[in-house]
Amino acid sequence: MTAVRITLQVLLVITSAFLILLILLHKGRGGGLSDMFGGGVSSNLGSSGVAERNLNRFTIAVSLVWSTVVILLGVLERFN
Repeated sequence: MTAVRITLQVLLVITSAFLILLILLHKGRGGGLSDMFGGGVSSNLGSSGVAERNLNRFTIAVSLVWSTVVILLGVLERFN
């Protein structure tokens, strides 16, 4: 069980960092914290609809992996 727990914890750290990066890559919707850090400057690099949709899909996939790992770690903790 220890190897499984260590593997899940490493996967949790990796997916957490990757999820933070993916969320920060999203285009700001205006008026929030993203405008404070330069998100209000319009750019043509991130304006592609296809790129934004793919980023959304990838973010959702990573967040599902992250959620599953959190649940599995909780189950392991509960039954140990």
